[in-house]
Amino acid sequence: MVSVPSTSERSGRRAAGQVLRLTRIELENWRNFQRAAVDLSRRAFIVGPNASGKSNFLDAFRFLNEIVSVGGGLQAAISQRGGISRLRSLLARQNSDIVLRTTLGTDEDPRRWQYELVFNLSSRAARAVPVVKMERAWRDGELVLDRPDDSDKIDRIRLRQTALEQIAANVEFRPIADLFQSIRYLHIVPQLVRDPDRSVGRLDDPYGGDFLETIARTPKREQETRLKRITDALKIAVPQLADLKLERDKASGKPHLIGKYAHWRPQGAWQREDQFSDGTLRLIGLLWAILDVRGPLLLEEPELSLNEAIVRQIPSFIYRMQQRSGRQVLLSTHADEMFIDSGIGADEVLLIRPTPDGSTIVSGATVDKVRAVLQAGDTLAEALRPLVKPPKLDQLSLFAPLE
Repeated sequence: MVSVPSTSERSGRRAAGQVLRLTRIELENWRNFQRAAVDLSRRAFIVGPNASGKSNFLDAFRFLNEIVSVGGGLQAAISQRGGISRLRSLLARQNSDIVLRTTLGTDEDPRRWQYELVFNLSSRAARAVPVVKMERAWRDGELVLDRPDDSDKIDRIRLRQTALEQIAANVEFRPIADLFQSIRYLHIVPQLVRDPDRSVGRLDDPYGGDFLETIARTPKREQETRLKRITDALKIAVPQLADLKLERDKASGKPHLIGKYAHWRPQGAWQREDQFSDGTLRLIGLLWAILDVRGPLLLEEPELSLNEAIVRQIPSFIYRMQQRSGRQVLLSTHADEMFIDSGIGADEVLLIRPTPDGSTIVSGATVDKVRAVLQAGDTLAEALRPLVKPPKLDQLSLFAPLE
């Protein structure tokens, strides 16, 4: 018997499909990638061997986010990464331009907006600074930004900033800036969450330094709703946990997560986040991020510290969330367990492979070996395992430490 979606479920899926998202990215001379171009689905799993470029691929989206973020900009985003020389691919010709092209759209209209940024040093002089070599934007195929323009030619200092980061200059293509600004990266480090000075001077720390402050800043009703849903999930993953809530320390004013654990005492026992396991903190952070409905979410190896059985549930949890919000999720992973989920399509897998000419990235649906394994009835886990394993891994057992 085939179940028929309810009216609310169907309307939710239509709304999700209309959410603006990243639909394609192209990179030139960016870190590991001399040239790379790939379409992006609403849910994408980025896989590849160690040091193949998974983090650097995600960093391209973080870079675009930092350009338009408050207190950011092109100069700050480049400086934070060590300068042009650290961003430019080692395989690129000397002084080659770095190029990022993105396409934004919806399921129905995947090419609504396009943005291209080309940048490099202003010259070979010792005091050379990063400048925009070209910046263009299109709406429905119509060019709405084309730099350098006449004003840039008169005042070359203008090219130290992108039009994207300037409110007065991005009016014609502000949806692009808004989407980039909504990108969130998360890689919770439990030790930072437990740090007593975690929230001092930090805002939207991608490593969780201000994670508890972020929860505390969330409007009360939304905060309680999310914590209730997280608690329901944690009761399954952490059977001893009976309740979870946020409270502020009366003396210091700092927020704390406290969990009530089942105990031989009738009232149970309450513990603060500094007593939570790494896995529990990571899972809370992951669930909180997924329940957020703001723009694209970048997750790096969310399986760390988590039980294999929980890791298997991550794809379906993301899918259920997307049916309501349409939020795009791009995540890197090494976890075979995640691909046991038969609901993951080969087109949702982005496979990064290192080559002598730089790393390449392709959709799993275009890889013959992946298609062949799936057609034979095996899982994506079986299809991907030989493609991401280092070719000489078996020789590692022959390693003998020096005496």
